[in-house]
Amino acid sequence: MEFLQPATWREALEAKSAHHEAVPIFGGTDVMVEMNFDRRRPGYVLDLTRVPEIQVWERENGKFRVGAGVTYTRIITDLKNELPALAMASRTVGSPQIRNRGTVGGNLGTSSPAGDALPPLYASDAEVELASVEGIRRVPVGEFVTGPKRNVLRREELIWGFIIPEAEGPQQYAKIGTRNAMVIAVCSFGLALHPARRKVGTCIGSAAPTPVRAKEAEEFIEGVLAEGDLWETRGAISEAALRRFGEMVEMSARPISDVRGTAEYRRRAVGVLARRTLSWAWAEYRDGR
Repeated sequence: MEFLQPATWREALEAKSAHHEAVPIFGGTDVMVEMNFDRRRPGYVLDLTRVPEIQVWERENGKFRVGAGVTYTRIITDLKNELPALAMASRTVGSPQIRNRGTVGGNLGTSSPAGDALPPLYASDAEVELASVEGIRRVPVGEFVTGPKRNVLRREELIWGFIIPEAEGPQQYAKIGTRNAMVIAVCSFGLALHPARRKVGTCIGSAAPTPVRAKEAEEFIEGVLAEGDLWETRGAISEAALRRFGEMVEMSARPISDVRGTAEYRRRAVGVLARRTLSWAWAEYRDGR
């Protein structure tokens, strides 16, 4: 095994171009586990920790561009108000040591349906930036992940970062596990209110082969809010509507049974999370927060 350690982003792209099989790491929180258990033995490891260009975030036309090397800790401390759901999800990732090293870029690269950072990205219509020596392309996050631990990343490409709109309304993230953190989600749910567009974004995590938007549930609750003029009046959502929203989220899930939970439990749990997160987010909206 050869260890490559570029000092600039250009060097990293050239290394990846020369060695397509090179596995990139920053925090290494997934890759090193696989290597320690001898599930993976790459010929080249591409260490990106010395590349400064991927460790910055910036505002860009009303959105945030977050580099692939920005850690969970920095998202929590720097962007908790601008990207609240992503910050909430970041707080549930591992231990403080893991959050100090792990990145959303790594979560995207792993493309696990249980990735904590993914539901907030889906609910906010984020885009993933992929780079090679030939240039940069942007892919909607919903098109980036294609299956369990599979994505559209080409052999010569690295994840450069992601583009995500600043929150225009309340957001929520919740997951179920044996603990509040340091645990892989049995299931999770992300939700974002978009008052200016009169839209509600959702995403189910760890209850389908990929993170999945609950599109029919989104359309249903958007119709409820529009019919009752609730965006303007900030009136309460009825209990019946909340229950139906949860039921429709359940119908969007496609879970499996494994050691962490049964398919039926996951399906039921995401419905509960959906009702709760919508209730919490709407309460914030009604309070003007």
